[in-house]
Amino acid sequence: MERVDALNAALPVVGMVGGGQLARMTAQAAVALGQTLRVLAASPGDPAARVTPDVVLGDPDDAAALRELATGCSAVTFDHEGVPQEVLVPLAEAGVPLRPPPSALVHAQDKLVMRRRLSDMGLPVPAFAEVASAEDVAAFGEEHGWPVVLKATRGGYDGRGVWFLRAADPALVSDLLAAGTPLLVESAVPMTRELAASVARSPYGQAAAWPVVETLQVDGQCARVTSPAPGLDPDHAARIQELALRIAAELGVVGLMTVELFETAPGEVVVNELAMRPHNSGHWTIEGSVTSQFEQHLRAVLDYPLGSTAPVAPVAVMANVLGAAQEPAMGMDERLHHCFARFPEAKVHLYAKDGRPARKIGHVTVLGRDEADVRARAELAAGWLATATWADGWSAHTGDPRSPHSPEGPR
Repeated sequence: MERVDALNAALPVVGMVGGGQLARMTAQAAVALGQTLRVLAASPGDPAARVTPDVVLGDPDDAAALRELATGCSAVTFDHEGVPQEVLVPLAEAGVPLRPPPSALVHAQDKLVMRRRLSDMGLPVPAFAEVASAEDVAAFGEEHGWPVVLKATRGGYDGRGVWFLRAADPALVSDLLAAGTPLLVESAVPMTRELAASVARSPYGQAAAWPVVETLQVDGQCARVTSPAPGLDPDHAARIQELALRIAAELGVVGLMTVELFETAPGEVVVNELAMRPHNSGHWTIEGSVTSQFEQHLRAVLDYPLGSTAPVAPVAVMANVLGAAQEPAMGMDERLHHCFARFPEAKVHLYAKDGRPARKIGHVTVLGRDEADVRARAELAAGWLATATWADGWSAHTGDPRSPHSPEGPR
């Protein structure tokens, strides 16, 4: 026992604020590296708290809980951005190795700070303005045209905190401001699709980028990721990767960063959001890349040499498993049994979360060569795990994987 303890003491401990599925999958990567991931979880039932023995219970805005998490850690990182700057800055000033540092993380926490910084860097962003009154939104719409997008500058994700306005709505804006919601307004971007570029950067300054991916959003929430982004010109993809690497370097990011983008025309993009942590659009890397985003994040925050980001198959598609409006009568274990029988090549990750409607409870990744076939199999497997029903166009007897969302449509 003493020898085991001595071995464990010689290996690094990484602290992660948050106990969700991102921390859960990071913990799994830490096990392979012989490391310990200590998580700050809200409850013992959080997804990550179920798979790592080193858990601190507390809230992300509790300075005492954060100090307990950080004690003895080689680095402290995040599985979400919801940690107030007023808590983080004193910890950084006291020498706690926060990665990314608060000065970088604020650009993922505050959309107005991010918009201003990227604009100052000369990067493509929508026209935007801070909102202090309902009149600000009306004036912005008159100047830049309707529709506009109203956003909470902090706290919104998966479509929350975003309002699409086709005309002035003084009551909505006034109510939000009265409730203490800080706001900005942006031009609605006419786009052809959404893309994402994930990169990693170490304290030493080494950086690496994965292929640019296409993301499909449904009701503001990521439903599917395809790597590499279909039809994306290689030179254009390289420019997007360079843009992401430049942002990471200039903001001083340490660890993972994902840039979410709107493609407005061939060769043209606009930056939408930043995330400084492992990201839903990078889950495909667990099976689809030489180095997963979770292992890379650990390497980066510990200043290890970064791993190869090369894909291991021509196409990878990740589809999220979302909680259904009505819980299926068939339990998840039985659904998993049927899924594996029909799709033995599918890689399933379940997060140990209750299946509330539209909640991310897992994901499925499929690798292959034919993009339409791989996409259909991933979507159908994820849909089955969510609802225990095959999508229209699927025959459990013929084995036809055609997806109703494919360009050819269902047979």
